[in-house]
Amino acid sequence: MKNIWKLLYPDVCPFCGKVNAKGPCTDCLKKLSWIKEPMCKKCGKPVGDEQTEYCRDCRERIEDGNCWFDRGRSLWTHRPPVSGSIYQFKFKNRRVYARYYAETMKERLGKQIQKWKVQAILPVPMDKWKKRKRGYNQAEILAEELGKLTGIPVETGLIRKRKTSDAQKSLNRRGRAHNLEGSFQVERKTGLPERVLLIDDIYTTGNTVNEAAKTLKKAGVRRVFFLTISIGQDI
Repeated sequence: MKNIWKLLYPDVCPFCGKVNAKGPCTDCLKKLSWIKEPMCKKCGKPVGDEQTEYCRDCRERIEDGNCWFDRGRSLWTHRPPVSGSIYQFKFKNRRVYARYYAETMKERLGKQIQKWKVQAILPVPMDKWKKRKRGYNQAEILAEELGKLTGIPVETGLIRKRKTSDAQKSLNRRGRAHNLEGSFQVERKTGLPERVLLIDDIYTTGNTVNEAAKTLKKAGVRRVFFLTISIGQDI
């Protein structure tokens, strides 16, 4: 049965989609833009130089007293071939890519997860209307794969997403933040883990993660960290 499965669904490169038994092909591996220093000390976004402590978005949140997540990290900057891979994963039902993303997270960021002493993994939720339309929540699939590899329990129902009025991609940074206010809800009041790890596919301005962290902390969670596949660059 395993051989038949391999024939029907062969291993492919998660970036270009070509059949490749070892996952990512050599050409795509050469094009990956891994996150490295210098980076924002809060969200891990690449910054211009070592003297820059925070990216613009985190700096403004900290100055406004509105930064709710503790720390975050990502694997790659959001540019080809990573951006195309995430598009296929997110909109074209390439759920199989989640395994490679999770394996890479554990390999590259496993020690960071241990250092954070994470007690539960939480996928950033999608509102039920959008999830029904798409058929799945890509963050949930990624979280489940990471949970299997790390042994950390995954809680998919702890935080819920209400429907937002506008698509986030159509708004500017402040518009996104305003659009997300009050959009999350914690589903129970007792037995909450103290240290959680939010999982999402892309980090852009960070408003989604920050609003989710705000909701969790107001409900009683002490520390909120996050991991994403890709992240934008400080402009």
